[in-house]
Amino acid sequence: MTLQIVTAVNNTTLIQPGFSLLRFGSHLFFFGQKGWPKRSCPTGVFLVDLKNNELKLRPTMFNNDSCYLPPLRNPAVCSLPTNSGNEDTQYLIHGGKTPNNELSSKLYMMSVAPLTNKKIILCCSEKEIEGDIPEARYGHSMNVVHSRDKSAVVIFGGRSYLPLNQRTTENWNCVVDCQPLLYLIDLQFGCSSSYLIPELQDGISFHSSLAKNDIIYILGGHSYENNLRARNIYRIKVDLPLGSPKVTCEVLQGSISFSSAIVTKTSPDEFLIVGGYESDSNKRLTCNRVSLSDDSIDIQEFESPDWTAEIKHSKTWFGGDMGHGVVLIGVPGDNKHQPSESNFYFYVLNLGQNEDLMLQSCSQESLEEQEDSMPLEDSEEFTFNIFNEDVYNEDDEEDESVTGYWITCCADCIVDINTWVPFYSTELNKPAMIYCSSEGGHWVHSQCMDLSESMLVHLSENDIKYFCKEHVNLARGLQTPKKDNPVMKPSMKKVGKKPLVRRLSEVKKSFLRRLFD
Repeated sequence: MTLQIVTAVNNTTLIQPGFSLLRFGSHLFFFGQKGWPKRSCPTGVFLVDLKNNELKLRPTMFNNDSCYLPPLRNPAVCSLPTNSGNEDTQYLIHGGKTPNNELSSKLYMMSVAPLTNKKIILCCSEKEIEGDIPEARYGHSMNVVHSRDKSAVVIFGGRSYLPLNQRTTENWNCVVDCQPLLYLIDLQFGCSSSYLIPELQDGISFHSSLAKNDIIYILGGHSYENNLRARNIYRIKVDLPLGSPKVTCEVLQGSISFSSAIVTKTSPDEFLIVGGYESDSNKRLTCNRVSLSDDSIDIQEFESPDWTAEIKHSKTWFGGDMGHGVVLIGVPGDNKHQPSESNFYFYVLNLGQNEDLMLQSCSQESLEEQEDSMPLEDSEEFTFNIFNEDVYNEDDEEDESVTGYWITCCADCIVDINTWVPFYSTELNKPAMIYCSSEGGHWVHSQCMDLSESMLVHLSENDIKYFCKEHVNLARGLQTPKKDNPVMKPSMKKVGKKPLVRRLSEVKKSFLRRLFD
C-alpha cells in the first residue's frame, strides 16, 4: 500500500469534484472537466499521463462518427464488457450536471475506435431510449446485470430538480431525491421499464453499487429529504426470463454508513471502498474490503493508509477510480504552498497487490510517437479531431462569452451560478444576455445592465446596436453630431414697382413732416 503525492503539471484548472475516470485497457481517460471545452480540446476528454509523480492531461480526439458529449459532473458510469470476453472496451454514461448546472437525461456509450497511426481515438454515441425514461439526474448509480444469457442496464437513485410546475424564483435551484424507482434498460432494443420496489422507501444518492451476475448490492448513500446515511444494504436480484423481468429486493443489516465513497475493483469478486463522508462535516478515513459470492456479501475493515496532514485536516475531498486497486484523491490546498496553479493537492493511493502496475499502465511509452503523428489540416476545421496536442489555453477558461452564461460580465456583475434565479419572464435556466457592440464586442447580462423586460424585447426585435454601461460613453464620443437642418424662411412675394414707389414716397413725406415740426 502506498500513498504518493503527485504534481498536476498542466490543465490543472480543469479538475473539479464530480469528474470520472475511464480505463480502456492500459489507457486511462479523464472526463468531466470544469467549464465548457475549448478549441484546443473540443471533446473535453483527456488522456491521463502519470510519470515521475507528474500528472498530465493530454487532449483526446473523437472520430467523425461521434456525437457531441458535454462535460458531465457526477454522472452514473459503468463498464460494459464485450462479447469477446476481453478487457472492458466500452463505457456507459448517464445523467450528470453540465457546466451550466443543467441536468442530463441522455445515455451515452463510449469506446475506443480502431487505432490510426498509433493515435488513440475515442468513439461516442448516444443511445435512444423509449418507454419509462429515467428523469434527468445526478449522483445515481448504473450497473449491468446478466441473467439467462441476457443482460440489462440497471439505473437507481440520484437527485434532480423540482418539477417545472413546482419551481419558483425562491426554490429554482433546489434539489430533491429522485423517486425510489428501479429502471431496467434493454440496450439491444432501447426499451426502458420502471419498477417500484416496496423495500425501497426513500430515495438515496451518492451511494455505491456492486454487481455480480444477476445481483446488485446497494451500499451507503445519502437521503437528502431525511439527511440520513443508512446502514442498510439492499440486495436486488434481477431475473430476465423470456417474458417480463422479475425484480426482487432483500434488506440486509450493514455495519457501515457513508456517502460519496470511491470504489475500486481488485479482483472479479473483490472491491475496496475508500473515502467518502460519515456525516456532512466528517470525512470517512477508514477503508473496507467487500467480497461477493454467489448469494452473499462480506464486508471487512481494511488497513487504512497513513493519511497526510492535508488530507486529515481538509473538510472535503474527492477522487476517482483509476482501476486495479488504485484511486486518485484530491483535497483543497493553498496556492501559496503549491508548485502548480491548481487549487487542490492530488494523491495516488495504491491498494492493489502490484505496486508498479499503476505506473506501468499510465506511463504510455508510445505518447512521444502519438504527439508527432497526424499533422493537422485546415480542411478538418469542423471535425472532432482538431486540437493542438499538449496545449490547452487555460487563459481562455474565464472567457465564456459565447458558450457560457456564468461569466463576470462587468465590475458590478450580480449573476452567480449558485444563487441565480430567473429575473425575466423569458428566462428558464440561463440568464438573459445581450451583446455589446464595442470594439471587439462582448456579452453582458441584461439584468446587470438594468434593462427592463420591455427594453430587452425592443432591442432583440429591432436591429439596434447596444453598448453596455462601460462603453456607452465611448460610443457616444465616437458618434458624429447630426447636422441641423436649415431654418426654412418664408418666401417673399414679388411686389410690383408702382406700389413700392408709392410706399417710399409716403415714408419720405412722413419723415419731412416730423423734421419740420
